[in-house]
Amino acid sequence: MSNAADVKVSGPSYKSSSDLERILAAGYFAVTGEIGPPKNWNAEVIREKAKLLKDCVDGANITDNQTAIVRMSSIAAAIIVKQEGLEPVIQMTCRDRNRLAMQSDLLGAAAHGINNVLCLSGDHQSFGNHPGAKNVHDIDSLQLVQMVKGLREGHFQCEEEIKGGGPGYFIGAAANPFADPLEWRPFRLAKKAAAGADFIQTQLVYDIPQFREYMKKVVDLGIHERTAILAGVGPLKSTAMARYMRDRVPGMRVPDECIDRMTGAVAGIDQNDKKARGEAWRAEGLKLCIEQIQEIRDIEGVAGVHITAIEWEAAIRPLVEGAGLVPRPCVESA
Repeated sequence: MSNAADVKVSGPSYKSSSDLERILAAGYFAVTGEIGPPKNWNAEVIREKAKLLKDCVDGANITDNQTAIVRMSSIAAAIIVKQEGLEPVIQMTCRDRNRLAMQSDLLGAAAHGINNVLCLSGDHQSFGNHPGAKNVHDIDSLQLVQMVKGLREGHFQCEEEIKGGGPGYFIGAAANPFADPLEWRPFRLAKKAAAGADFIQTQLVYDIPQFREYMKKVVDLGIHERTAILAGVGPLKSTAMARYMRDRVPGMRVPDECIDRMTGAVAGIDQNDKKARGEAWRAEGLKLCIEQIQEIRDIEGVAGVHITAIEWEAAIRPLVEGAGLVPRPCVESA
């Protein structure tokens, strides 16, 4: 097992302050989850969600106005999460801020000991509750990765030096193995690794045979040696959800087998018994997701899983436990 106290990443060597980084550097199979901040200022919502994930994940993504809906600030929510003893991964989208605001917010996050950053484009504002809002997109997600890497190296995007040096950011990016054209997806991933992404979280994986083909190309290109790849997984809640994701969500592949299993889970249950049907669907969704995690774990080049259970954070612990991924390892910093 490698010594993960001082981690060599793309750029200079520094003492890591990221538990997630140390877990991955030590060669453990990582597990991250996701917390959606509330559409209000109630800090207790975040505290309760953090308690659900504590000790069963190595880091928790804090979404940034997910689906373009106004929510509590991801950085403010991350501070609360950290106070609860859970390591946050702040998401930052290019939709809402220009490069000045991004760099300012990132410095503020680092001042609170928050160094895990996932760089994203962001959902289009037309999907949210302010469809008339103007998007910013001063830079794109690839340029955001490069900018955060520059901050880590000790300079702003304008090349001006940061007095006292740069924060020890652990930089993440997203990847979609299923978007067209499929044959170009590994090369898109390679660009993000070259830009400075230390870890990748993928789109939700339901089509495991297709994901396996994607990872084979990723491994052939050696990308898995330059960035840690966490496969996205998430429990289905109903047949309707599975069909919606298959038919309406771009870049999402949900095999008919998944839909058939969700449909079969409620066979024989009275359609008017919504409670029983909901419980049966959720139980089958958890079972299916656990099987998927176990199968994904054996795919070469996969360094971990990222569990997205949208507004169902209580599902994450039983998923991690069911997949045999607890207790989580502890890698102490030097």
